[in-house]
Amino acid sequence: MKITFYGHAALGIQIKDIHILVDPFITGNDKASKIDIDMLKADYILVTHAHQDHILDVEAIAKRTGAIIISNFEIVTHFQNKDLEGHPMNHGGSWDFEFGNLKYVNAIHTSSFPDGSYGGQPGGFIIEGEHKTIYIAGDTALTMDMKLIPMQTKLDLAILPIGDNFTMGIDDAILASDFVECDKILGYHFDTFGYIEINHEEAKRKFFDKGKDLMLLEIGERIEL
Repeated sequence: MKITFYGHAALGIQIKDIHILVDPFITGNDKASKIDIDMLKADYILVTHAHQDHILDVEAIAKRTGAIIISNFEIVTHFQNKDLEGHPMNHGGSWDFEFGNLKYVNAIHTSSFPDGSYGGQPGGFIIEGEHKTIYIAGDTALTMDMKLIPMQTKLDLAILPIGDNFTMGIDDAILASDFVECDKILGYHFDTFGYIEINHEEAKRKFFDKGKDLMLLEIGERIEL
């Protein structure tokens, strides 16, 4: 499993020959200007919620690639009305896709489209591939529901928002990693704009002091599990 950070909360995940994009907000992010969305591969696009900083490039990429959009019922319906293909889910549900089992889990946040219309309830995803399992928290506060995750699966990586103000900050993300029982964390949803700028060294030190590994990737940087 290869994971590429495209800035903010945008990720690329490659599982064998399958390409998955998560929350593609790229063309609106000045920090990600070197990323050309017309060069991105996508068989599936996962969307955690309807805010513009998570859906901005979904339509353009899905039209070009024919990717299947996976999200809550309201978001998928929104894009199906634009003649795009989608697979609707809701909290607690799971489905076996060609890349593995995908579960849609709770997140505490809001969800509305840029025009203010209802975007369903926000969520996160657990991807259980053939060899590795990851948790993509989406935009969320710390929640006790996270404790349910290790009761059902063992995570190899937790992808957690760490920018504070709109989501969890560093201290709550450390607790979240305790709740999901995963000490390998990829931080995201930070630095894009002033409200969520963080001190990288302080963040890494706080995780390290708790015996955890916090990875903060440069935009375009990739890790492999």
